[in-house]
Amino acid sequence: MIKTILEIEGMACGMCEAHINAAVRRAFSVKKVTSSHTRGRTEIVSEQPLEENRLRAEIEAAGYHVAAIQSGTYQKKGFSLFRK
Repeated sequence: MIKTILEIEGMACGMCEAHINAAVRRAFSVKKVTSSHTRGRTEIVSEQPLEENRLRAEIEAAGYHVAAIQSGTYQKKGFSLFRK
């Protein structure tokens, strides 16, 4: 699994977050996408790496500016009642 973090400029409200999330889901097969206008950040979890140029183009077509993109390996954090 791959986690991609975008620093996005121009988000002002919850609808902005929804527009970005919808643009990502339309363009890519992702497991999870969440955006925060207060942090200016979108986090995407996918099985395959996302093409950065295409990702940037989709976000900018929705009316927002991508300031930075970071990608790395994502490991799901589990919950266990028996953890020591």
